[in-house]
Amino acid sequence: MAARRISSLVSRSLPLISRGGKQAYLGRGVSRYSTAAALEDPIKPPVSVQYSKLLINGQFVDAASGKTFPTLDPRSGEVIAHVAEGDAEDINRAVAAARKAFDEGPWPKMTAYERQKIMLRFADLVEKHNDEIAALETWDNGKPYEQSAQIEIPMFVRLFRYYAGWADKIHGLTIPADGPLHVQTLHEPIGVAGQIIPWNFPLLMFAWKVGPALACGNSVVLKTAEQTPLSALLVSKLFHEAGLPDGVLNIVSGFGPTAGAALCSHMDVDKLAFTGSTDTGKIVLELAAKSNLKSVTLELGGKSPFIVCEDADVDQAVELAHFSLFFNQGQCCCAGSRTFVHEKVYDEFLEKAKARALKRTVGDPFKAGIEQGPQIDQEQFEKILKYIKYGTESGATLETGGDRFGTKGYYIQPTVFSNVKDDMLIAKDEIFGPVQTVLKFKDLGEVIQRANNSRYGLAAGVFTHNLDTANTLMRALRVGTVWINCFDTFDATIPFGGYKMSGIGREKGEYSLKNYLQVKAVVTPLKNPAWL
Repeated sequence: MAARRISSLVSRSLPLISRGGKQAYLGRGVSRYSTAAALEDPIKPPVSVQYSKLLINGQFVDAASGKTFPTLDPRSGEVIAHVAEGDAEDINRAVAAARKAFDEGPWPKMTAYERQKIMLRFADLVEKHNDEIAALETWDNGKPYEQSAQIEIPMFVRLFRYYAGWADKIHGLTIPADGPLHVQTLHEPIGVAGQIIPWNFPLLMFAWKVGPALACGNSVVLKTAEQTPLSALLVSKLFHEAGLPDGVLNIVSGFGPTAGAALCSHMDVDKLAFTGSTDTGKIVLELAAKSNLKSVTLELGGKSPFIVCEDADVDQAVELAHFSLFFNQGQCCCAGSRTFVHEKVYDEFLEKAKARALKRTVGDPFKAGIEQGPQIDQEQFEKILKYIKYGTESGATLETGGDRFGTKGYYIQPTVFSNVKDDMLIAKDEIFGPVQTVLKFKDLGEVIQRANNSRYGLAAGVFTHNLDTANTLMRALRVGTVWINCFDTFDATIPFGGYKMSGIGREKGEYSLKNYLQVKAVVTPLKNPAWL
């Protein structure tokens, strides 16, 4: 099966072919950022908002408090819709519905084949509504429509078909024991799963979490990110059209300190899965421990190294490094945000990396050919600009970019820093924006030590034609994923997760099923067995 690549947008996968001081600087030849895609009035999205209430027990309902909050268009900061603001009482209602659906409803009791058919019908419906769903995702999030429609929604469909395929292949084992005993294990659904998804990939994170949970026979209460609540409501409506029983999937929009904390602390939630920042992940883990010690899966932050070795084809390395950082406006947990370049090719790489950033098309994400839309919101926009200021103040060289793009919305110029040192904040912290930091290294031992000198360990990229170099780095780097001569190559079958403070557990692939299953051992004595 061919890997479904986010990086297919640039087609940069390459084979291994052989073995073997506080002053701000302005980069040489730096010019003002320009683009072929001038910002104009935002294009009217080809979609309308149909669902803005909470989905509880199969029905769209107002929040118990009657409150709503605005979800904004990041292209302009204008209100798209007012969405029901769930809080602790709504979490209680959603958990009660999920508990009843699990304890009394048909979902865990129906045959796995029947669950599979419902999930497959859902995937077909999403595929049928691809363009509508993609437009809503782009409107609420700001990512390029071509990315949503051609990459992310098809990947969403593939993920649900993959997990539908697993539904009737989950089973236990028969185990030999020392003595006349029949021993078997049962793999049972864990119960009610609480899930919290982020704003950078709303639907893909929905699929990563809901897919395996439902395939295993669980029920779900999912809290969406307050910045991007719309697409989950639309696809969940389609799930019920496909035959999903009421209460199996409940969607609560709201804020972390209220709805999120209530979900994490709820005594009737059996499992938590969270994707977001490391600091919030710590809070999730603490609330889970202080309540009923529910198991937790965490997919958290990253500061991934992208290592360009001395044998690299510089033109190809520049394009792949550019993609690894700037994809999705730089709002990607596994972004190649520390670009380590061997000293022999550093100068050439830097000049070409700057030129590539200057060519990047920034503009309305509904416009054809746009590579970069706006950042998600004002808070993230200001955070990124603050880190850019930190970079110049700490002595890094600003090669290009460094400011907002246009006067409306949350657009930021693609930014490149050189002469970056490991102790600078731009080299240590997760910026989550279009800011490339380029660092120089001399040899493998040095770059391994520096790459691993981070509290994060989510992913890494390695660019080399030397198989021995690749093998050395893939084993030495303390990260959950190593991409060699590619980046952001995702597939439903490939597990994803981090070392260190980048998380706990793995999502996607067969490994993700373990997050939503309990293993029960059953032992029965045998009388006069014919064999043992």
